[in-house]
Amino acid sequence: MPSLYLIRHGIAEERGTQVDDNLRSLTDEGHKKTKQVAKRLYDLGLRFDLLQTSPLVRAQQTSEIFANTFNCPVQQSAELAPEGRLETWLTWASEWISQHPHPAKASLGIIGHEPDLSTWAEILIWGEAKGALVLKKAGIIGLVLPEDQPWQGNSILFLSIPPKLLI
Repeated sequence: MPSLYLIRHGIAEERGTQVDDNLRSLTDEGHKKTKQVAKRLYDLGLRFDLLQTSPLVRAQQTSEIFANTFNCPVQQSAELAPEGRLETWLTWASEWISQHPHPAKASLGIIGHEPDLSTWAEILIWGEAKGALVLKKAGIIGLVLPEDQPWQGNSILFLSIPPKLLI
């Protein structure tokens, strides 16, 4: 069955600084910890066929770190920006998986923001947002997607790791 990994961007500049929210960058600590997390996940055997990222700077920087570590392609998706539409993204993901040479083995990583990623994970697992999952910066949630639609309420949580357990 296909795998979906939801990854929150690394530690970024604080909100309320003089920088526009869309342009906030990873801090030096954010770069360092994100590199450590990516390397540890790679060493544990995790692999991606594709990484998809929010267009915001901090997510793009996180995706560059992961792409370099995992040697995989990256593409942007406006749906991964804050308040993106899950339904629109699911249509794209379903098509991407169906075109994968081995759909049952497809592995997709998405890099975005909170609270959207944990909300998406909850909808995919339980069919509704419950506010039960928390995704820390540079943390990861792994889901197994059923081969048949709908995925909402039918996906299986198999991984939820905060970065402190990977560094």
